[in-house]
Amino acid sequence: MDRKGSIVPGTSAGRKARPTLAEIRQWPATVGVDLAAAALGCSRAHAYESIKLGTFPVRTITVGRRIAVVTGSILESLDPCEKW
Repeated sequence: MDRKGSIVPGTSAGRKARPTLAEIRQWPATVGVDLAAAALGCSRAHAYESIKLGTFPVRTITVGRRIAVVTGSILESLDPCEKW
């Protein structure tokens, strides 16, 4: 599924595809928690709980009730040798 809930081509309907680094590099500067969770290989529920506890491994920005995840931070977490 993509960040809008649509099925991602080449995946089964019940699973979210784990994006590649090349795909993540094409993302906008911030993404939703669902997409970030898929990239990090965790569930949406785990991601939100980690954000609430302050243990989510990437930077987030909260504006009102919306939580955005910084894409560069996801890339740093997944590929620490690369400078973003």
